[in-house]
Amino acid sequence: MQRESSVFILWDASHIWGLMAWRALRALGVPSRLVKAKEIAEGALSGKPGRDGSARLLLVPGGSAGRKARELGPGGRVAVRDFVRKGGAYLGFCGGAGLALSHAREDQGLGLCPWTRAPYAHRFQHLVSGHVLAHAPYAPGNAPDGVAATISLPVWWPGRFAPQDTGAEVSILATGMAPDADLWLADLPLSGVSPRMLETWRVCYGVDLSPDFLAGQPLVVSGTFGEGRYLLSYSHLETPESPAANAWLARILRGFGIAVAPAAAVPAWRLDADAPASPLPPGTASCPTASLRRARGRLLSLLALGGEQRLFFRRTSWLWGWRSGLPGMALNNLAAAFAELEALARTDAANDALKAARARLDAFRQAIGPRLEALLPLFADGAESWLMASRLSEMLAPTLPDAVDSKGLAHQRAALFGHPMRGGGIAEELLQMAEEGIWLGQELAGDTQG
Repeated sequence: MQRESSVFILWDASHIWGLMAWRALRALGVPSRLVKAKEIAEGALSGKPGRDGSARLLLVPGGSAGRKARELGPGGRVAVRDFVRKGGAYLGFCGGAGLALSHAREDQGLGLCPWTRAPYAHRFQHLVSGHVLAHAPYAPGNAPDGVAATISLPVWWPGRFAPQDTGAEVSILATGMAPDADLWLADLPLSGVSPRMLETWRVCYGVDLSPDFLAGQPLVVSGTFGEGRYLLSYSHLETPESPAANAWLARILRGFGIAVAPAAAVPAWRLDADAPASPLPPGTASCPTASLRRARGRLLSLLALGGEQRLFFRRTSWLWGWRSGLPGMALNNLAAAFAELEALARTDAANDALKAARARLDAFRQAIGPRLEALLPLFADGAESWLMASRLSEMLAPTLPDAVDSKGLAHQRAALFGHPMRGGGIAEELLQMAEEGIWLGQELAGDTQG
């Protein structure tokens, strides 16, 4: 399955962030192709970058940098380094930025940038999300000399750069300054907490939630590696409805020699748009996409239930927030993946290339059909029960802390969602199904936007 594109997007371990990057490129009119780490290891990036159908740019979305490194394996990591060394461009967002940094062990990253990743002084600082005000003199609308250089940039649970004095030049393109109006720490909106309150918490209760740790931190950096270039950003410039970030992303792509549509903006991404009013009943076979529609409906129903029980809440058009400790990201990933897969499955195949993609996707859907039909109710019913039990446990905790068996809750969560950090469980198997289908049917995307 080959597709002539100027940009390749690493698909492994990217989840909702891979979809968001792909969707942004489509909105900007940039031809792109989802590639697996295995394809890269087998030579997908070989050839002169930007010539003879080869990619000009490898975009690596957010997600786990460590898992991306493992999926690439030794051959894939060497292939990416060779691609950039020979003149290719690398654009990494969040986890993709972390992957490009230097690590203590070569198998943990790519070493394109001599800087390393900095730990947070406190774990909760990693839980920052929303927009920050940043000094970005080279973003669109700002003067090159740094005058009027403050813009709002989106961050979603970012890592941090650790500058290193190696002699290799790394240019800082954006630096954090202060929170913007929608910045949160975990499920706490900072806009509702005054500086006086933050100081009271620090003095009286020994907890410092001040976002001062953002000030002066590099957010976007760039440099060269061999004949190629990299740009690494802990800001998600591809975030929907972030006009300043989107315009800067368009400028960056043009700087890499990639044609971009004049309207440099990424519209809202409404994951629940055109959602079924109610889930289709099990066994419905009249529609070839019935199982995908049913899966999407059940997942959206779970998010809605979480909202009704004040466990989840809408952050944006594409992202549900969640109470700290709940598997909100796992459900976000599933909802996004099945929404995209269902959209692909409903797309008409108007030419031979699309018909071939349609045949691949249809064959895959038929192959996974029985397993999906078995897993979906198991997961959805189990997750519904677990969410309600979690709500009950929270409600009774002040007076009856042992009323709901905590071991039972933990066991059920592990079966459904896996480890809180590493994932797993039924949710991961469902996600793998959806993401494999998206990769197989990606040519059907065209201009479809969720």
